[in-house]
Amino acid sequence: MVAAYAYTQDKLFIGGEWVAPLDGEVVPSIDPSTGAHWALAAFGGKRDVDRAVEAAGAAMRGPWGRMPVAERAALMRKLGGLLEANAERIAELETRDNGRPLRETRLNITAEAQWYYYFAGLADKLDGRMMQINPALIAYTTRVPVGVVGAIVPWNAPTLVTTMKLAPALAAGCAMVIKVAEHTPVTTYELARLVEQAGFPKGVVNVVPGWGHVAGAHLAGHPGVDKLSFTGEHRTAQEIMRAGAANLKRVSFECGGKSPHIVFEDADLEQAANAVAHAGFMACGQSCALGSRILVARPLYAKLVDEVGARAAKLRVGNPLEATTHIGPQTHKDQLEKTLRYIDIGKSEGARLVAGGVRLTDAGRDKGYFVSPTVFADVKPEMRIAQEEIFGPVVSMIPFDSEEHALEIANGVNYGLTAGLWTRDLGRAHRFSSQLRAGTVWVNTYRIIHPAVPYGGFKISGIGRENGPEAIDEYTEPRATMINLEGKYPYPYA
Repeated sequence: MVAAYAYTQDKLFIGGEWVAPLDGEVVPSIDPSTGAHWALAAFGGKRDVDRAVEAAGAAMRGPWGRMPVAERAALMRKLGGLLEANAERIAELETRDNGRPLRETRLNITAEAQWYYYFAGLADKLDGRMMQINPALIAYTTRVPVGVVGAIVPWNAPTLVTTMKLAPALAAGCAMVIKVAEHTPVTTYELARLVEQAGFPKGVVNVVPGWGHVAGAHLAGHPGVDKLSFTGEHRTAQEIMRAGAANLKRVSFECGGKSPHIVFEDADLEQAANAVAHAGFMACGQSCALGSRILVARPLYAKLVDEVGARAAKLRVGNPLEATTHIGPQTHKDQLEKTLRYIDIGKSEGARLVAGGVRLTDAGRDKGYFVSPTVFADVKPEMRIAQEEIFGPVVSMIPFDSEEHALEIANGVNYGLTAGLWTRDLGRAHRFSSQLRAGTVWVNTYRIIHPAVPYGGFKISGIGRENGPEAIDEYTEPRATMINLEGKYPYPYA
């Protein structure tokens, strides 16, 4: 039976060794472009999570916890080089596992090595402060690793999201247990192989894919986990906060978005059209930073609606491994059904369907999870398709009449992850972006994510930040040390 699969990994990576699950199982993974099983992967259970957490704790108490920073940084740079060298193969595996077009995964995974290089450079710069309290008393602060980190990683970009958590955690000196989504376990196992090849001490990185309600829930509540980093749906984050309350776990969350992409009347219309038509459909529509609400100044509205609709109709949807494909399938059947439900909701709410709106089942796509890129126009801000994250290739186009009106619509959702705006007015660019309730604002560009630039959200889009020096803060604790220079302590009860 095993020989029928293109990829097989029937062991978990725990404590630097490949071990059979104790109470987990070996589960097939589905290729969403065909709906057929293509890979076989080990899933962990509660006992597997227990031994992974123990291995991470032992690493913190052992060689990893005592390793000089320069050696830690050298291992990270080596891991980055191995990721670059293996990017083509890992990109193809990720495309098979989650359906994102190879043209995107190839670029993304090649670039992800930069995270390890950047944070390796930060590893020896975790300095503190020194304070002279009085002539006889000084105080100083140091940054110490938070400890064992549990990382829960989603299915839409498993290698990138793992890297965005792992690189700063390693730089801070933490050890990690990674629970990747059950739909996409393959590339995280490949990253574990690179960790092993780079020569990290045993237990620094542990990979235990599994079912969310079993492995994920147990990791979230585990008393041996000091911090939990999660990317996914905000309701799951709320459950994790409740589970982690037992030992007051530190948490950082990135919980999605409903990002406004705003085009003012003075924008370069051609460049804005390029951006909004791409930002609404990238990653098969399965991106937290998707520019899914396109807000357009009324004088440009009709023209841009026609342009975005025409471009959506021309996008090539199909086999994600083919170089000509623009849009691949939804990653799994539940997400396909969710996207189709929201398309029906948009129609029932009275939005005007300009393009798409159907499942694609012709030309060999009948068994895959393909949805045509969908454009709704004349969307009212209060409609569900404009308020709730769909996580599929569906955009809502909304007109506005003034800068104040645009700001009201842009901020009028519960999310606050990212936003984009197009204008040639420098004053407006600064003024408007400063009023947006979003963690990242792109002006005259969209969706540039860089290891040096903090990334995270306001409101229910999350807690904390990934990337940049701010990410190191999420994986360290400040320690204050106070020293009496005179060594005198008069007895107060004399």
